[in-house]
Amino acid sequence: MVQSLTQTVTFEEFIAWYPNTGKRYELHDGVIVEMPKPTGTHSNVTGFLIEELILTIVQMGKRGIWTIPRESIVKSSNGKSGYEPDIIVLEQEAIKAEPRWQKESIIENAQSVKLIVEVVSTNWRDDYFKKRADYEEMGVFEYWIVDYAALGGRNFIGSPKQPTVSVYQLVEGEYQVNQFRGNDVIISPTFSGLNLRAEQIFQVGQSL
Repeated sequence: MVQSLTQTVTFEEFIAWYPNTGKRYELHDGVIVEMPKPTGTHSNVTGFLIEELILTIVQMGKRGIWTIPRESIVKSSNGKSGYEPDIIVLEQEAIKAEPRWQKESIIENAQSVKLIVEVVSTNWRDDYFKKRADYEEMGVFEYWIVDYAALGGRNFIGSPKQPTVSVYQLVEGEYQVNQFRGNDVIISPTFSGLNLRAEQIFQVGQSL
C-alpha cells in the first residue's frame, strides 16, 4: 500500500530529506509518497524489459550513446513532483548539460530522456493520470505504461480488461497512444530495432 507523508514540501526539501533506507519515495504535488515494495513479478517484468532494451540499444549501434541508469529522479516542469521511473533511457551527451545529474541523479530536461517506462502496480492511477500528464507537460517524447496484470481502469485498457502495453508518443505537444495486446509486435518510435511482442512481456509476468 502506498503511504504518504502529508506535510507539503518543496522539491529541494524532498531531495535533502530523502533517507538512505532502501525504500523508494516520490514527490507528488509537494507530498512525499512511500512507494510500494515491488513484487517479484513486477521486478521480473522490469528486468526482462531492461534486458530487451539493452539488447536493442546494442543492435541499433547506440551502446555508449544511450544508457539505462540504475536509479534517477525526474523533476516535473512545475517543480512540485519528482518521480523515480521503473526504467529510464537517457542520452549520454544530453545529460552532460543536466546540472544535477552527476551529484544527485536528477533529470530536469526532457531532451535527456529517450524513453520512460512504468510497470503498473496497485497504484496504477499514478501511472495513467498523474505521471502521464507530467511527462507530457515536461516534453518526454516516449512513455510506456506496461500493465501486465490488467490493473488499470477500463477507460484506459478496455472492457473486459486485459493486459496492455500503452505506448505514448508526443505529437505537437500532446501524447497520442498506441496499445498492444496478445501477439501484437510493440512499435516504438524511438526503438525502431525492437523485436518484442506484448505477450512475451505478459508471459514473464505470469511466470512467478
